Amino acid sequence: MARIMIFGGHGRVALLLEPLLAARGDTVTAVIRNPEHAAEVAATGATPLVADVESFDLEQLTNLVAGNDAVVWSAGAGGGNPSRTYAVDRDAAIRSMDAAAAAGVRRYVMVSWLGSRADHGVPEDDSFFPYADAKLAADEHLRASDLDWTILGPGTLTLDPPTGRIAVDPDGRGEVSRADVAAVVAAVFDDPAATIGRTIRFGNGEVAIADALREQAS
Repeated sequence: MARIMIFGGHGRVALLLEPLLAARGDTVTAVIRNPEHAAEVAATGATPLVADVESFDLEQLTNLVAGNDAVVWSAGAGGGNPSRTYAVDRDAAIRSMDAAAAAGVRRYVMVSWLGSRADHGVPEDDSFFPYADAKLAADEHLRASDLDWTILGPGTLTLDPPTGRIAVDPDGRGEVSRADVAAVVAAVFDDPAATIGRTIRFGNGEVAIADALREQAS
């Protein structure tokens, strides 16, 4: 059992992840910005915590994460506003990593995206560029840290039912259900030896999640 803090606690992936972790006996704190979402989060078995990570400085975030065993970053600005995308998906994410390090919370799991590479190919005049640029910067900061990190790069997210099966390094858009993304996050905590220090890009496939993570690590 672990104490796990999830940033972006009311996101679609987080709302599916929280009951998975709570059912295992983990103590889950879900950070949310809107207090009106607290009841929905609490229904998952997580404890909602209202905090605006976009405005929190390093000291405030350090105090926020202190006492946990792990951090999951599943927050995002949701697109549409480039300046806010950078403020949340890059700057706040990076501060949360530095805060985790400062608080001695070594385990950090980033929910990124399949295309988060230096050669992502998104042109600067594309409306998607700020997101691609911000996620890449955050991922690179995490890789350079001393944290026990895992970066998860799911492909195009769908609302399909969970399959429990994935393909690592998929071809194409790597479509994957949000429920399976949540299951992958949970599985990462079950197998730290196979997942720490790895960037795992995946979509739905034919291999059971735990087996897929283990096979790619061997």
